[in-house]
Amino acid sequence: MPQIIPIRDLKKTNELSRMCKNATEPIYITKNGYGDMVIMSIEMYEKKLYMLDAYAKLDEAEEQVRKGKVLDAGESLKSVRKKYDL
Repeated sequence: MPQIIPIRDLKKTNELSRMCKNATEPIYITKNGYGDMVIMSIEMYEKKLYMLDAYAKLDEAEEQVRKGKVLDAGESLKSVRKKYDL
């Protein structure tokens, strides 16, 4: 379940930092009862960026397969071995 805190709690910087480090998902900040922003630890942010990059690469690969832009695995390995003299 997501953590939701009012914007006034941003004054409690040490407690907020601890919450971010211990949280398993972003913390939602509300202002006047409405969603205003989201905060998370740097580690969580970097992990999210890594996963977004991985998903984008998978989408690109799936699109290439749909378009038929694929190579035979054996032929591909042969060309790599020849190129790098392996």
